[in-house]
Amino acid sequence: MGRTAIVVGGGIGGLAAAIGLRRIGWDVTVVERTRVLDDAGAGISLAANGIRALDALGAGAAVRAAARGQYSGGTRTPRGSWLARMDGATLERALGTPVVGIPRTTLHTLLRAELPPECLITGARMTELDRSAPDRVRVEYVHDDERRAEAEVALVVGADGIGSRTRALLFPDHPGPAHSGSTVLRALTRGPAAVDCDFALTWGRGAEFGHIALADGRAEWHAVVNAPAGVRYPDPLAELRRRFAGWHEPIPALLAATDPEAVLHHDIGELTDPLPSFAAGRVALLGDAAHAMTPHLGQGACQALEDAVVLAASVAEGPDVRGALARYDAERRPRTQSVARAARQAGRMGQQLTHPAAVALRNTALRVAPSGTAVRMILRHAAWTPPRLPETPREPRSID
Repeated sequence: MGRTAIVVGGGIGGLAAAIGLRRIGWDVTVVERTRVLDDAGAGISLAANGIRALDALGAGAAVRAAARGQYSGGTRTPRGSWLARMDGATLERALGTPVVGIPRTTLHTLLRAELPPECLITGARMTELDRSAPDRVRVEYVHDDERRAEAEVALVVGADGIGSRTRALLFPDHPGPAHSGSTVLRALTRGPAAVDCDFALTWGRGAEFGHIALADGRAEWHAVVNAPAGVRYPDPLAELRRRFAGWHEPIPALLAATDPEAVLHHDIGELTDPLPSFAAGRVALLGDAAHAMTPHLGQGACQALEDAVVLAASVAEGPDVRGALARYDAERRPRTQSVARAARQAGRMGQQLTHPAAVALRNTALRVAPSGTAVRMILRHAAWTPPRLPETPREPRSID
């Protein structure tokens, strides 16, 4: 059995965890329930902490080459006036790298390129974990064609998202994710888009519209609105044109440059009840499975990437898996749960505000805030230094 691991989930966090574990000399299998890896999603921003995590995993240079730095932008009102500016150059000087924007499909592809194809099993869902043996975990998974398979490994990483089956098996009494009160629609434009800055958010009453400029000239946009869970529109693009009618350019132009079938719609969930631990024996939780948060700080993927690096570093330190996962939990749980609380608060004070007086008060506060306030808010979460992963596998240690 030796240094063997199964990662449940082939998203950003799961792929990063597999890369990190392989980097320290482990044999890793990634089990992903999706058969066709279409990389559903539009675009993503990665702050300095996410880029540094990718550097530690050996994938930072490739991601930088495919991404576009976010140097100009900020927060606006629906009429287009600026509430706060983002100084990307200052952030780069402080952190060594700017915030970058990249299509999710590109990021997924680059992460998969760091792994041998045979370590990724698609179209399979994990069904059972048997943790009764002290020195191993038995994992059972089922393929789409109902073929069953099982494996015994020294470590299991649950990176299976907000609806995590792994989390439910480890903590059956946990209530699971809750609806945040918001829903998000997003897409990439069909071709190059004319935008006046690299990144922008526009806050209205109970609504937010943002965009990210990408390296190939296209733009990613997202619209977050207050809505009950399960609300869907017959024609999402038409609904957005109605909802954001009268908002400043380039919002109408971005919607006009989008194909209707490109629009994705997801309710925003979060783990409002923090987990008591990110580890149980030889099983660890990572990313949204451990700390699903709202997107209002743009830190969800960055925190998952941090998780992956810290997990690999903890396991590399040894001398046993259980102790390594206890250290991983002690380091990651306080930070990620703090970031999740901050993201929730940012949503309540930003996109989710609806009362006119509260919106006016918030806007005034942003306008009169010192110019470095936005930079300091980003630094609070992005100023993270990853642990160093060994460049070559260490001498074999006991993992029993």
